[in-house]
Amino acid sequence: MSEFPEVAVVGFAQSPQVAETTGTTNGVEMLVPIFQQLFADTGLDRREVGFWCSGSSDYLAGRAFSFVSAVDAIGALPPIIESHVEGDAAWALYEAWLKIRTGEVDTALVYGFGKASAGELNRVLALQTDPYLVAPLWPDAISLAALQARAGIDAGRWSEKEMAEVAARARQAGAGNPNAQLREPLEASTLLDAPYLADPLRAHDCAPITDGAAAIVLAAAHRAPDLCARPAWITGIEHRVDSPAFGTRDLTRSPSAAAAAHAALGAAGPEGIQVAELAAPFTSQELLLRRELGLLAEDVEVNPSGGPLCGNPMFSGGLVRIGEAAARVHAGSAQRVLAHASNGPLLQQNLICVMEGR
Repeated sequence: MSEFPEVAVVGFAQSPQVAETTGTTNGVEMLVPIFQQLFADTGLDRREVGFWCSGSSDYLAGRAFSFVSAVDAIGALPPIIESHVEGDAAWALYEAWLKIRTGEVDTALVYGFGKASAGELNRVLALQTDPYLVAPLWPDAISLAALQARAGIDAGRWSEKEMAEVAARARQAGAGNPNAQLREPLEASTLLDAPYLADPLRAHDCAPITDGAAAIVLAAAHRAPDLCARPAWITGIEHRVDSPAFGTRDLTRSPSAAAAAHAALGAAGPEGIQVAELAAPFTSQELLLRRELGLLAEDVEVNPSGGPLCGNPMFSGGLVRIGEAAARVHAGSAQRVLAHASNGPLLQQNLICVMEGR
């Protein structure tokens, strides 16, 4: 596919991840500052952006076509080419990547936003489940994840101690991230003394849900070097989906994550991956993903930003993972990185993005 232009991440910005914002549900107040930061960092002018694509949730905002209001953060004139996905903005990035690969545009700005504090998040997320057998029970996300965590423990795939160690490492990493909500380091032994929220999950096993937004600039090969000193070249990107019916799935596995990784990583596999940012909002899911993606080597740094366990903005969390991984390439601290995003309950749909520096 060498006839198609290569694409790189050349800019990334995000808002602070906080429990509640005073802004509106269309995200404008969060988006305007990060757009300004991106234009300042890349030198790109708003009029030069060939394609805009966003990810959010009308269900979460509580009204149809709420994403249209977010365009106020861009400006009414001149007219723009714009699209939207109802889901994590990582899938908006996939759409924008395709737009550049086909040669229609040479730059794109992808953004995602969510104001989880505006409504009843558990009810919104329950609507993603099977409408006949699961949704009428109105299951909350933590209870569903607890079923998965218990299945993994009973199958011997992980333990509560290993889960606590994941949380402790995330808290330690998050202490250095000014955008994270949780920045207080805690020892794994201390975490295990906490009471259960939903056996076997404790509070530290669950990501704090935050309001937040993020944005990424993509550019074709002939534009990227002008916008970024060290672009993060996307060498592989793919997504796969598993059945929404929990009873038909082995919850201790994630075939869609493994298949997406196999397609995105190519013949080299996980060899050479130095940093992996995984959108795992529960400690057990990070352990599951590491196994499925083949990221078991000690030299792979997982979620050095703190990851979702230090702050999980709805519908931009996966885009943040791509941005955080790309930022490592931009800074020159990593050469080959992997980012993961997920949509739906219990890792139902997974996207893998592999990036390299040159």
